[in-house]
Amino acid sequence: MGLCVTGGAMMTCSFGMAPSSFNVLPAAGVMSAMPLATIMDNVPMVNIMPFGMCSSMANPTVASATAAAMGVLTPMPCVPVPAGPWVPGVPQVLVGGKPALNNQCKLTCAYGGMIQFTNPGCMTIQL
Repeated sequence: MGLCVTGGAMMTCSFGMAPSSFNVLPAAGVMSAMPLATIMDNVPMVNIMPFGMCSSMANPTVASATAAAMGVLTPMPCVPVPAGPWVPGVPQVLVGGKPALNNQCKLTCAYGGMIQFTNPGCMTIQL
């Protein structure tokens, strides 16, 4: 079913130019040395850090910079814009009342990128 995801996990975005780290805040009422992530840990600049530069033409800053460069693709700084929760999640395992997140989950960015884990941060708990 996949490995659990905790803070420190590493991710990539299909339109990003650098990997990013994943942050997990402790769930209300759940005490753990390494907080487990849920499908709702999808907040930009809190859970999901930038992926360096973005090359998606759906990103308005990339489109604008590319137009100014006479059509030459001009990547701009990435600010992730999640288009919903992580999917599919692990509904059999609840963390603070929300489905847990495993390393097989993916998150779509509103600019068309697909965010996925390259290292779950936790190699001991199988979900």
